[in-house]
Amino acid sequence: MKQEILFSMKSPYRDEFKIQGFRFGEGEKSVAIVGAMRGDEVQQQFTCSQVVKNLMELEEAGLILPGHEILVIPSANHFSMNINKRFWAMDNTDINRMFPGYKKGETTQRIASAVFDSVKGYKYGIQLASFYVPGEFIPHVRMLNTGFQDHVLAQKFGLPYVFVREPKPYDTTLLNYNWQVFDTQAFSIYAGDTNIINKESAKIAWTSILRFLHKTNIIKHNMHDGYNSNIISDNDLLSVISDQPGILYSQKDAWDEVKKGDTLAKILDPFTGKVLSEIISPIAGTIFFAHQKPLIHQHTVLFKIISY
Repeated sequence: MKQEILFSMKSPYRDEFKIQGFRFGEGEKSVAIVGAMRGDEVQQQFTCSQVVKNLMELEEAGLILPGHEILVIPSANHFSMNINKRFWAMDNTDINRMFPGYKKGETTQRIASAVFDSVKGYKYGIQLASFYVPGEFIPHVRMLNTGFQDHVLAQKFGLPYVFVREPKPYDTTLLNYNWQVFDTQAFSIYAGDTNIINKESAKIAWTSILRFLHKTNIIKHNMHDGYNSNIISDNDLLSVISDQPGILYSQKDAWDEVKKGDTLAKILDPFTGKVLSEIISPIAGTIFFAHQKPLIHQHTVLFKIISY
C-alpha cells in the first residue's frame, strides 16, 4: 500500500486540510473508491476505512491480482465532519455538486477538481453516497441513467437492489455523472445509514465492494455471491409523505414487509403528545427507505416503498 497526499490546502485555524489516498497494487487503473464527501457521512467513511483495512490484508497475502491498481479516498470533507456540518464548513457548499471541478474556483470547486483529477481514467468508479433526507435505506447500488451505465456490472455487487435513476439537470455536477461522461463505469453504494455507524449495513456495503472486485478479476477473495439483485427505478417506488409537522414516532423500518393499511408511523404533538396523524401504508410492499430524524416538517418524505 502507498499512502499519499492528493490535495492540501492551508487552514486559517488548524492543521492543513489534506485529502489522503491509499493505492494498492500496480498496473492498469482498475478501480477508484471514494468515501465521505459530506461532513455527516460517518457511515460512508467507516465503510471506506474497512475497505482499506481489507485491501491491506489482501495485498499482504498477495491476493490483489497482477496488473491492477486500486485507489481509495476515504474522506474529502473531514473539516466539516469535525464540526458536525453536512456541507463545507466555510460557505455551506456541497463538494458533490461541484464536479468536474475548477482548479482556480471556489474552495469546494478546487477540492472537487483535485478529487476528480485523482480518480479520472479508472475503469470502474465506486462512491459511497448518502441521501439528502436523513434515514435508513436497504443497502443498494445506484446508477444514473446516462446511457453509459451497465446493469450487469452493477449486479456483481450482490446487493438486494440496483436502482437506476433518471438524472435531473443538476445531477450533471455529481461525481457519478462525470465519471460516466469520462468513460468510467460509475456506481454509487448506499450503505444503509449516514450520520450513525450501523455495523451490519456497513458490512453488507464493504463486502459488496470486495465481491465486485473479485468478480471483475481485480482481487482473489472467494466469498458468497450475495443477492440476486433486482433492478428498480423511480417508477417502482411510492413515497409516503407527512401531512403534519411534529415528532415522528416510527413503527416500521427499512427492510420491513408491509401490507396495505398497516400503520407505518404516528406524528405526535411535541407539546401534548397527542397523535396528530397516523401514517398508513397505501400499498403492500417492502420499505426501501425510512426517515430517521425525530422532528419533521409537513410534506416530508417519510418512507419509500417498493410495491409488490
